[in-house]
Amino acid sequence: MEKKLLAPAESGLLDVPALRARCEFIASANADYRDRMRSALLAEFKKANSEGRERARELLFSDGSGLQCAARISWLQDQLITVLHDFTLNHVFSAGQASPAARITVTAVGGYGRGTLAPGSDIDLLFLLPAKPAAWSEPAIEFMLYILWDLGFKVGHATRNIEECIQLSKGDMTIRTAILEARFICGSVALFEELGVRFDREIVRGTGPEFIAAKLAERDERHRKAGDTRYLVEPNVKEGKGGLRDLHTLFWIAKYFYHIRDPAELVKLGVLSRQEYKLFQKADDFLWAVRCHMHFLTGKAEERLSFDIQREIAECLGYQPHPGLSAVERFMKHYFLVAKDVGDLTRIFCATLEDQQAKEAPGLTAAISRFTHRTRKIPGTLDFVEDRGRITIAGPDVFKRDPVNIIRLFHIADINGLEFHPDALKQVTRSLKLVNAALRDDEEANRLFLSILTSPRDPALSLRRMNEAGVLGRFIPEFGKIVAMMQFNMYHHYTVDEHLIRAVGVLASIDQGREKEAHPLSYQVMPAIEDRIALYVAVLLHDIAKGRPEDHSVAGAKVARKLCPRFGLSPKQTELVVWLIQEHLTMSMVAQTRDLNDRKTIVDFADKVQSLERLKMLLVLTVCDIRAVGPGVWNGWKGQLLRTLYYETELLISGGFSELSRKERARAAREVLLKALPADWSQKDRKTYANLNYDPYLLTVSLEDQVRHAAFIREADRARQTLATTVRTHSFHAITEITVLSPDHPRLLTVIAGACAAAGANIVDAQIFTTSDGRALDTILVNREFPNDSDEMRRAGTIGKMIEDVLSGRKRLPEVIATRTKSRKRSRTFTVSPAVTISNTLSNKFTVIEIECLDRPGLLSEVTAVLSDLSLDIASAHITTFGEKVIDTFYVTDLVGQKITTDNRQANIIARLKAVMADEADELRDRMPSGMIAPVPATPKKVRAEQ
Repeated sequence: MEKKLLAPAESGLLDVPALRARCEFIASANADYRDRMRSALLAEFKKANSEGRERARELLFSDGSGLQCAARISWLQDQLITVLHDFTLNHVFSAGQASPAARITVTAVGGYGRGTLAPGSDIDLLFLLPAKPAAWSEPAIEFMLYILWDLGFKVGHATRNIEECIQLSKGDMTIRTAILEARFICGSVALFEELGVRFDREIVRGTGPEFIAAKLAERDERHRKAGDTRYLVEPNVKEGKGGLRDLHTLFWIAKYFYHIRDPAELVKLGVLSRQEYKLFQKADDFLWAVRCHMHFLTGKAEERLSFDIQREIAECLGYQPHPGLSAVERFMKHYFLVAKDVGDLTRIFCATLEDQQAKEAPGLTAAISRFTHRTRKIPGTLDFVEDRGRITIAGPDVFKRDPVNIIRLFHIADINGLEFHPDALKQVTRSLKLVNAALRDDEEANRLFLSILTSPRDPALSLRRMNEAGVLGRFIPEFGKIVAMMQFNMYHHYTVDEHLIRAVGVLASIDQGREKEAHPLSYQVMPAIEDRIALYVAVLLHDIAKGRPEDHSVAGAKVARKLCPRFGLSPKQTELVVWLIQEHLTMSMVAQTRDLNDRKTIVDFADKVQSLERLKMLLVLTVCDIRAVGPGVWNGWKGQLLRTLYYETELLISGGFSELSRKERARAAREVLLKALPADWSQKDRKTYANLNYDPYLLTVSLEDQVRHAAFIREADRARQTLATTVRTHSFHAITEITVLSPDHPRLLTVIAGACAAAGANIVDAQIFTTSDGRALDTILVNREFPNDSDEMRRAGTIGKMIEDVLSGRKRLPEVIATRTKSRKRSRTFTVSPAVTISNTLSNKFTVIEIECLDRPGLLSEVTAVLSDLSLDIASAHITTFGEKVIDTFYVTDLVGQKITTDNRQANIIARLKAVMADEADELRDRMPSGMIAPVPATPKKVRAEQ
């Protein structure tokens, strides 16, 4: 049963007669005390406003209508302003009996002029003055404004006469739009009506096309600034694409061009069908409900639906979880579907508007327009024509006569490089019921779709148009399930459907040779990929099973096994697509969370890949997937990891992996280093520094870095520095490298990680080595922050200085971390269940410990402190962040270089790590080393390093 919606006047927000009576009493009781009168009046209005808005909030929860809530708050505001206006004139300025010619008019403009007002929105007012205003007019307006300001309202206001309004409207489209929406509140009705008559006659008449062009250009610029997509996972409900402002733009244009006051009149005019108008109302009501809840929840004019309030808004609106989707994800999917509906309405409205403008053009203009803009035939089709570079339908029955034409429209537009006429897209939207099982199974329709997907031009644009028109989700129902679906995390910037389309766009860009600088290896291998069709299909479908209870890679492979034959792929191609989707996360996870210098990592990955063709395709799919997640997610360091994994695996699969023993390869590397050291060094120095490092160092560190490290250590020795740091930037990799030379210590990585956290540096990887004379040579890689090398070097120098200060005891680690984090509240928006995995099968030499939990400053330092407490020696650390979630992997041994094999010890490691991940180990921070770290016997690392 539907809940009854109470009209604003019936909703109990305000007893207007009672408020007037109380104001009269205040006036009479304080007639001789103006300040006291003002204070009492202010208190009365504050009480009335607070109670009225609280009642509006209660009704919003009761009936759920956002439009009614906005109308009620607008009505409440009207009454407060009217009573204030009358009180001001009658009791403050004794102007209650002024002649009609001297009266002012208070009008609402902007959103308030439409009779809707969000709880935290500005109140836009136009005070309209007569041609000859009375002396009291402006002081009275000032008195009203000060009361409104003291009530806490943000008031946008202007004081003008009619002539000024008309003249300013001619040159300022913002003012013209404000007056278009002007609504009488109180004062002189005659003055308000005169403005309306003159505005219609002198401004509106004959300027419809000019106004429409300005508003659509304004909308396009607003969309551009917002990212030009309605699928951002933290959308702006008011200004974003598919938001309230887009609906307002339609209303402004309709009101200006069709001279209507109510959008319902668009149905009578044939602009919208009755069903489309209902969609307009539902979208408007839903967006207003979201916006009103946001304002009530935050206590301010919050327009961005950010992660930290999405969960609470979903709860306010009554959403419940569903298998595979949380309540907040269901709410956000509904939000994006509504935003898509707004896009549909915009297209339909603009198509009708364009036709109407052409019909209403003056005779000669219309004739010239028909001659210059006549439609042209498109080679190869009789069903579609070109109209000024845009494809449109040749007749009203094109889709009904042959439903394949719905797919063919996008195919012909692609191969001819045509934009879409809004009328064509309007007809597509209205013909979606024709996209049925018969069309999905049609061989020609699937052939055309595959051609669109693998187009050498811009497949992402065509797919996005198909998606926005509703065709893609109908033609591929499995895709329809992920349309508008968001994932409630900080990692993914777009909805799932938008992510997939963007991934296809990245693939097309690589395929067309435009990504040589950003992705040199993908650029190199793409021409050698034998089956680009299978790759394009895999990229489009790789996340198609998101939102299901089952793992989306496994479920997605099942979906692909069903869809690929329908698309016309062979059994061999189908199996390839199925494998790519099932393994689409594997290469990324191995590259970012495993030690690529450990042969077992490469062997295990190669066993899974098995062929060079799969390796190439998986590389490109991985690049497309990461790139399409969102701005800033991809960086050069991830690219370097993928390239390293690719090259190592390629060697193994092709049989090129070195058969020399590890010791023989290390001996050869040492000889190469000896020859590469500067010729002006003494023979003794060259031999000393060539023999300074153990085999693992020589086999994993590049020759260039070995030479650089030798020079760095030699310089520190000459300066008698016990502790030294050196930094280097890698602009292409988007990381900065900090190398630390220090006396060895079991907690060294803990201290370095803590110092980096204190300096605000995000560690992405760590290489840990011990020299033969017992010193630690650790290289920390942190995310780059500044584009300019000189700025980044200064930042890196600051981080290096922080590490030196902590290691030398000049600064105490718990204090510097506390200073860094004291202003940060721990995020309660996201939850990640702490998980610890211990494996002895991922490496032949090391136990691999992987943790997964909610990220926070100082976490790595605390985790490594626990590992040190547990007498574990860390050989390498790999730090991977996915938005709010972190996955850190540590390759460890015990203090005598053995794996951790006993169940009791593994259970203790898991328990201790879970405690610190849950932030239950505050005492660890107090135990962190803060003074000078004395040199200790290097046995622990020596034993591990010599193995």
